[in-house]
Amino acid sequence: MTPTPHGFDGRTYIVTGGGSGIGRAIALALGAAGAQVVVAGRSADTLDETVGLLAERGAEGLAVPTDVRSPEAVDLLVERAVEYFGTLDGLVNNAAGNFVAPGIELSPNGWRAVVDIVLNGSFFCTRAVARRLREQGTPGAILSVIATYAWHGHPGTVHSAAAKAGVLAMTRTLAVELAPLGIRLNCIAPGPTDTQGAGAALWATDQARASVLSTVPAGRFATPEEIADASLFLLGDRASYLTGDCLTIDGGQWLGKQVYGRDVAPDA
Repeated sequence: MTPTPHGFDGRTYIVTGGGSGIGRAIALALGAAGAQVVVAGRSADTLDETVGLLAERGAEGLAVPTDVRSPEAVDLLVERAVEYFGTLDGLVNNAAGNFVAPGIELSPNGWRAVVDIVLNGSFFCTRAVARRLREQGTPGAILSVIATYAWHGHPGTVHSAAAKAGVLAMTRTLAVELAPLGIRLNCIAPGPTDTQGAGAALWATDQARASVLSTVPAGRFATPEEIADASLFLLGDRASYLTGDCLTIDGGQWLGKQVYGRDVAPDA
């Protein structure tokens, strides 16, 4: 493969939720940049598809079906990654679960399911990878995928918003704790992104899609590849002095919330 300026040649990254959507796009971008990629998730079939796509691009991949809610399963994931590729350089926490429901109607199981995957899973994976990096005595980068409603909230997403807010707090706390080990932690907060997974679930009809799109000042949805490009920056050496922060990639959506009722957008 043609060398790229990202500096990923020979490095190994774990991407959770790597079987589809943004996770798959990040995995493929890492592979294209020269990295070896371990994709984790609950569906072996979709993980295998991602590994196949990596191979088509001349990149090495490994599929490890994993339930990130289980710390034991996560520890095995890290062991498998190191056994197969010999080393580990970073992690992308992308595994998530979400559905829209009024908080007052949300069941305890619905709450636990999302918080367990997003918050607990991200912590278990982060802890396991950080321990491995400490054992190796090497620096590394950990990136977590959250959403802007982690800080501004959004009706119908109390479970996901609370969990992702926890991931942001975790990231900022551990960014300080792990900095002496050379481990950087950051987040990205994608806006509406054209994917077949979460996107299709959150705007399942043409009307719902149009309604969401009307909230984006940029006037379009993001592509998974755009999110992946930003992710590579935060994982790579060009962001070596950047830790504990969150990069918002949402076309201005959260900034453009109209409160006072007058359309101030310029004419096209």
